[in-house]
Amino acid sequence: MKTMFIDPFPNFPKIRPKLSPEMRNIYDGHYLNSRGGLTPTTAVIHRIEGWLHRQVARDVENGGNDLVTLEIGAGTLNQLEYEPGVKVYDVVEPYKKLYRNSPMLPRVRNKYADIDEVELGKKYDRITTIASFEHITKLPEVVARGCLLLKDGGCMRVAIPNEGSLVWRMGWQMTSGVEFWLKYRLGYGQLMAYEHVNQAREIKAVMEYFLGKVEAKYLGLNAQLSIYHFYVGWKPRKKRAQIYLKK
Repeated sequence: MKTMFIDPFPNFPKIRPKLSPEMRNIYDGHYLNSRGGLTPTTAVIHRIEGWLHRQVARDVENGGNDLVTLEIGAGTLNQLEYEPGVKVYDVVEPYKKLYRNSPMLPRVRNKYADIDEVELGKKYDRITTIASFEHITKLPEVVARGCLLLKDGGCMRVAIPNEGSLVWRMGWQMTSGVEFWLKYRLGYGQLMAYEHVNQAREIKAVMEYFLGKVEAKYLGLNAQLSIYHFYVGWKPRKKRAQIYLKK
């Protein structure tokens, strides 16, 4: 008798809310400025975000440069500044404009627009992502495929904002939200709802489903009273990932 598949993540894939015409008109320009740290507020935020990058890079600080890496949501390739010795580096980034002029581009072996483009025959020692998983509408599929791409002893290193917490909401309201309003006279909350479709607790739950061991670290007092979270997961549950992707 065939076993019925019960979807552990019925709320995925997420549906993004529509942007207003006014927001859509300024979206691309603001997105590029934000990712590049080209405004006073985003420049400060980028310095604070250094914590995320350092946590992800910690496993290659003292050696580990031969670890084959895949970064999901590589953006402007700024993680490579924190991993100067890593030799084999592939990236997944759908928005090519972000890395097109990056001085780090020669260090990238393969560039993919979607993780589905990465052949399952490729195997990675580490899969990394910085401030990306909160944006991905089909997150369980991405993590599941990532598990199939990991070597048995490999790890997934995930750094994210603490989306869904009061601390995080107050943080952006008093910084990026103010700057955004003064520049565009538009509510930043609309943009955040469009961009951050996943909360930190959802991301952790997805990782714990597909990885046998997940450890967490926080920039703050605890899971709730923190700005950023860092997760590292080992022991990919490949059979579970295969079943989920065939659902």
